[in-house]
Amino acid sequence: MWFVKFWTKIPLGDTVERGVDALEIALRSEFRALSSFLHSSIGALEGFLAFIPPLIFIAVLGVLAWRVRGWKVALFVVVSLLLILNLGLWSLTIRTLAIVLMATIASTLIGIPIGILKAHNKVIHTITRPILDFMQTIPTFVYLIPALMFFGLGTVPGVIATIVFALPPPVRLTYLGIRQVPVELIEAGKAFGSNWWQMLYKVEIPNAIPSVVMGVNQCIMMSLSMVVIAAMIGAGGLGREVMRALATINIGMGFEAGLGIVILAIILDRLVRAE
Repeated sequence: MWFVKFWTKIPLGDTVERGVDALEIALRSEFRALSSFLHSSIGALEGFLAFIPPLIFIAVLGVLAWRVRGWKVALFVVVSLLLILNLGLWSLTIRTLAIVLMATIASTLIGIPIGILKAHNKVIHTITRPILDFMQTIPTFVYLIPALMFFGLGTVPGVIATIVFALPPPVRLTYLGIRQVPVELIEAGKAFGSNWWQMLYKVEIPNAIPSVVMGVNQCIMMSLSMVVIAAMIGAGGLGREVMRALATINIGMGFEAGLGIVILAIILDRLVRAE
C-alpha cells in the first residue's frame, strides 16, 4: 500500500539521544559535582555502618526490633543477621544497606514534598501524573542507560537509577494520604484560623503519616529490587555476587547472595511499617 511504502519513521530515538548528549555536555560540571557528593556521602554512610562491630550492630538492631515490633521480629533479626555473618556476606550486606538507605533518603526527600505539592495544586498533579506513570512502567534496565552516560560506571549511577526507580511510591502515597484527610478536620483547622503551613504540619501531615510511612516502606522495597540490576553498572554489594553467580552459573553463590537480599528486605519491611 502506498502509505506504507512512503511512511517515514519519526526520529524519536535519535532525537532523545541527541538531547541526552547535549544535556551531558551542558551540565557536565554539575553532574561531576553531584557524583562527587553522592560518592562521598555513600562512602561516609558505608564507613559508619562498617565501623560498628557486627555483633554490636546485630544487638542494637535486635533491641530496636524488639522495641518496635516485639520479640518474634527481634529474634528473626538476630538469627538472620548472624546467618549473614556466618556466610561471610557481612561487608557486602553493609554496602547494599548503605546504597538502599542513601537511595531511600534521597527519594523520600524529593518525593514527599512533590506529593504535598500534588495534593494542593491541580496543575502540578496533572503534570506529574503521566511522568510517574511513565517512571513506574518503563523497564528497569532503561534507567541504567542515562545514569551510565551521565555518571559512568560505579556505585553513583546505580544509586541514581535506584532513586529514579523508587521515587513514585513516596510521591503517590504522600499525595494519597493528604487527600484522604477528613474534610471535617480541614474545616476545623480553617475555622480556628490556621494558615497553609499550620494546616499542613498540624492537621494534614499527622493524619497522613500512615500513608507516608507506607510510601517509605515501598520505596525501600523498590530500592532493594534494583540492587541486582544496578550491579550491572558497578553498584557492588550483594547484587554483584548475584551477577557473578549468574555469569559463572554458581548456584550456591547465587542462593546465598539472594538469601542475603531477601533477609535484608524482610528486616527493613518489618521495621518500617505504619501499623
